[in-house]
Formats: sequence, structure tokens, C-alpha cells
Amino acid sequence: MTSLASTSTTDIQPIRPSALSAKLAMALLLAALADWLFYGQRIGLSLTLFAIATACVSVLFNHAALDFRRAAIGGAILTLGVVPAVEELNTLSFLILVASLTIALLLATNPDTTELTERARALRNLLLLGPFRFFLDAPQVFNMSAFTRGVALWLMPAALGTVFVALFAAANPVIEQWVSLLNPKVILEYVNTWRVLFWTMMLALVWPFIHVRWRRKTMVTTTGVDGPVPPPLPPMVSAEFLGPSTILRSLILFNLLFAAQSILDGIYLWGHVALPDNMTYATYAHRGAYPLIVTALLAAAFVLVAMRPGGPAEKSTVIRPLVYVWVGQNVLLVASSILRLDLYVGIYMLTYWRIAAFIWMGLVALGLILIVARIALNRSNRWLVCANLIALTIVLYSVSLVNFDAFIADYNLKHSSEMGGNGVKIDANYLLTLGPQALPAIDKVIALRGGDYCLAGRRDRLVESQRQDLAWRAWGFRSWRLQRRLDAQVKVQPGNQPAG
Repeated sequence: MTSLASTSTTDIQPIRPSALSAKLAMALLLAALADWLFYGQRIGLSLTLFAIATACVSVLFNHAALDFRRAAIGGAILTLGVVPAVEELNTLSFLILVASLTIALLLATNPDTTELTERARALRNLLLLGPFRFFLDAPQVFNMSAFTRGVALWLMPAALGTVFVALFAAANPVIEQWVSLLNPKVILEYVNTWRVLFWTMMLALVWPFIHVRWRRKTMVTTTGVDGPVPPPLPPMVSAEFLGPSTILRSLILFNLLFAAQSILDGIYLWGHVALPDNMTYATYAHRGAYPLIVTALLAAAFVLVAMRPGGPAEKSTVIRPLVYVWVGQNVLLVASSILRLDLYVGIYMLTYWRIAAFIWMGLVALGLILIVARIALNRSNRWLVCANLIALTIVLYSVSLVNFDAFIADYNLKHSSEMGGNGVKIDANYLLTLGPQALPAIDKVIALRGGDYCLAGRRDRLVESQRQDLAWRAWGFRSWRLQRRLDAQVKVQPGNQPAG
């Protein structure tokens, strides 16, 4: 019987320490270049220069895998991607630059991918998994002894754990004080924690371009009567990125870190225990809202990658409960963020951006719950994406029907110190920017201030705008309702000016 069989493997091979040392040295040089170009500096042309330097280093270390024709196409794509960033660096040009750099790398070094789905999958792995491979590859310079293999299993949990601690320190002044106590002052004079994190991040980002590894799959073909032959496992599968051992260690560490943050929020935010000296509740609440949302999003990304369908951790009876506990802690974290923002808004008033933050936080919490549902119901990531899109559509449609201008104006007036609330003094200038829908609130402010003639003069412009909105070509149901409200207000308070 003749059998022809090929294997379906991941292209992960042991790295010679000498070659790895050279790659690590070049990665450190690129990190140093990034430090000089970016750290504490305004970013513009420097990002383009760094992208070109990264591309040159990638060609230097991967020239053996280059095909001239494909490399030329990749160079043209990179050149086109650089142009918008040179013109002006903004969010869109940044995304174009990153996309052109990764696509050029894929075309130049991975000729096996021809299908669009294969290329999309390869780029996804490069962007999501590539940076974390640095923490598994770097210890191989020591020949990956048993000790260094054990250390490698903790590198990724420790790296992400450090990121979470930094975010918690930015969000929670109490944790920030604790972290500062862990570092002697003498060391802090020479070591900047944020710069160390910056170097670590840059090493992780440039590593996939220096040590290029693509997942290559070959179809299994067999001839004979015994059926398909199972492909043999490669020797390095046990060191697969995000294997069960790494995920388990990560979840244990992350649950402990998040529990500490949740306990502190329970004590100070929910329990209203007195804060340490020189710290107010407004400071505690405002600092934490947005960093904690970033933390929750990072946690959600980790769960999606770790519990990917068909992955080694999806069916684990130990890992799944830890994932549920951790996602539950993230939902509690989002609830704390919403409470923090609510406390801050109660003092410093409501704005459009703060309303958007409330909505965004609610969507993040729902997304976390849907992640648990996907895992528990064994659904696909496509189901998760569709469920989130449906939720987003419902929310966007609902908010399109809400009169936020009037809501913000009425809320700020009601909670201002001038109306006996706990907030600051009403900001009349901001009310004027809300448009005619803020007219009822502005009229009350004028009455409270005994006839503010300057404000009354600026109010007349809004009245004229409201009058124009009632013309049949510009008519809207919301403007019509506003006019009825203004007319009713004039009847109750005849001393006020007519609103239209």
C-alpha cells in the first residue's frame, strides 16, 4: 500500500541562539530608535521614518524568503501607504500606514497564501498574536532549558498583568500609591516605569517583522484502504502560543488583580469609606472611568483569543469557570466605571461626550455578557459579531429619537448650585451651544439671575433660529414640540419674552 500524506502544521521551528541573538539586538536598536522618535515627543514624520526602518530591518533578516516580484509589489504598496502619513498623520493615515506595512510583509514573505480568506487570517494572526510571540521566542537565546521554559509560560501573563496594574494605577489613586511604595526612590530616579513599558511594547511590536513566522497548512492526502492518516504533531506544539498552561496562569493572575481593584471600589466607591488624605471622591471617580473601560476592552480581546472556537482551552473544565469569573469581574468593573462617571457628572454637569461615554460603557458591558453567552452556548465568533451589531443598531436607532439638547440643558440646570443641586454653577455659554432646544432652560437661568441682559441678547439668536425651524421646509416634530413648550412657559410666566 502506498500512502502519500502531508502534514497540517504551524510553522514554528526552534531558533538557533546565534541567529536569535542578532534579531534581539536589532529589535533593541529599533526600540531605541522608537524611544528617540516617539517617547515624550509629538508624532508626525517620525512614524513614517520608523515604519521605513522596520521594513528595511525586516528585509535584512528575511531576504532568503523574498521573491523579487512579490517584494516589488509589497514595496509599491508600502510606498503608497506612506504617502498619506507624510501628507498628514491622523487616525486614517495611521491605519493606512499600518495596513500597507503588514500587507507588504505578507506579500513579500508568504507566497503560500493566495486566497483572500487565507491572507486575512494571516494578517489577523500577525496583528493579534505576533506581538506576544516575542515573550516566547526571547528565552530561546538560553536554549530554552526547563527553567526558561517555565519562565516563558509566565512571561505573557506577567506582561499583560503589568499592563493591567498600570491601567489600575492610572484609574485608582490608592493603587497608584501602593505601586509607588513598591519602588525605592533611588531606583525610581534611574528607571522610569512608563519608559520600560514603552520599550517592552515596542520590542513586541517590531518582533513579528524581524522574526517572521506564518502559519502554513498543507492538505492531507492519503491513498490506501485504511482511511486518512492523522498528521503527526510537530515537536514545538507544546509551546504553542496561548496554550492551556499559559491561559490558566494568566486567568489566575488576572482574577487576583481584578479582585483587588473590585474590592477597593467596593470599599471607597460603593461603600463610601473615607478616602486617604488629599484625595476627593471627584478625583477618585474621574480618574477611573476611562482607563477601566480600556482595561475591560483589553480583557475582552484576551478572552476572545484565548477561548477561540476549536482552541485548546475552549473545552477545559478548569479554564472555562475562570473565564466566567473574570468576565463577571469585568462587568463589575464597567459598572464601577459607570458609577464613577455618574458621580463626576453629578458635580461637573453633563455633556455630549459624557452621554456618549455612558452609552459606550453600556455597550461594552453588553459585549462582555455576549462573550460569556458565546462560550456557554458554543456559538461562533460570527454569531458574536452579529449579536453586537444588532445591539449597536438598536442603540443607535434609539438615541436618534432622543432630544439630547433639551435633556442636557434641563439636567445641568436642575443639578446646578443655583438650583440647590450638588453641581457647579450653570455654564450658560455651553447651554447656548446646544441650540434652540435649550431655550426653556436658558429662560430659567435668565430669571434666576434677575435678568442677564447679555445672555438675553444671545438668547434672541436662538429664538430666531427656532422661528426658522418652524418654516414648512425646515419643519420638524421636535421643533414643533419645543414651540408648544415655550408658548406654555410664556403663559405661566407672562413676564418672560415670547420665545418665537
